[in-house]
Amino acid sequence: MADDVPMFPLGLVLFPGAYLPLHVFEPRYREMVVACLSGTPEFGVTLIERGSDVGGGDARFDVGCVARIVAAAQLDDGRWAIGAVGTRRIRVTCWLPDAPYPRAEVQDWDDPPAGPDAVERRGVALAALRRVLALAAELGEEVADATTPVDDDPLAAGYQMSALAPVGTLDQLALLRAPTPEQRLELLAGLLDDQAAVLARRLEGG
Repeated sequence: MADDVPMFPLGLVLFPGAYLPLHVFEPRYREMVVACLSGTPEFGVTLIERGSDVGGGDARFDVGCVARIVAAAQLDDGRWAIGAVGTRRIRVTCWLPDAPYPRAEVQDWDDPPAGPDAVERRGVALAALRRVLALAAELGEEVADATTPVDDDPLAAGYQMSALAPVGTLDQLALLRAPTPEQRLELLAGLLDDQAAVLARRLEGG
């Protein structure tokens, strides 16, 4: 059964477990925040395919993540500063008319349980992530610390590492869309190996 939820299309991919700070200034999204805080403090986040998250007229991908508001403060001029945490993956089954903010019918998209080789794949992806973060930091890029702790659970770790990985938004979307924890970890390791090769060439002056 599909649920009707407020949606906040953005130029980023949100993963379950990831923290999302937002500065909400557009009137329709201020209204969305008020509606969420007066009821269920959740909204969906999807990546914008074309257009902008300001003013409407954007095209949106159909896979996203539910964000739960965990902190909210309204500023004197009516803007909101909120903090939200990704909770679960969703598919959009139908976009509804903006009234005034975007809404959609969505269904939860649960991951299947991790298989027996997921732990090994987690280790491979984690090693690749730590290498990429160290190389990127050496180049002066703003990335997460290479020693950032990662969850032992392969499913949670896959999402956490996907959020930490310095890859493009379409690659992140592919990671969110991965059908299983193992496929997500395998895809992530491949993306990170490619990124490590690029960063290593840059360090060598190539």
